[in-house]
Amino acid sequence: MALQILEKNGIFEAYGNLNTHTSRSFIVHFEYLMTTLKEVTINIDKIKAIDASGIRALRTLFAISLKNNRILHIIGKGYKDIYADTSKTFAI
Repeated sequence: MALQILEKNGIFEAYGNLNTHTSRSFIVHFEYLMTTLKEVTINIDKIKAIDASGIRALRTLFAISLKNNRILHIIGKGYKDIYADTSKTFAI
């Protein structure tokens, strides 16, 4: 299933699968948004499946947000697991 991203009230909702086939376009889309917006919120409630490539994509977005002094929020089901996984990457 393809990945679709819709904006509702300033929150970007992702629908479908975040995997090897969709992660690059996901990164490119949100990297562009972070060049124009100071704060980006992604709701992952409608993500049906996420693989290791999808997790790496989220790590990449966190790194881009830190590098460019942007705020990135990931909300929705499973966000705690993703946060625990990605926060290990940036632990000092």
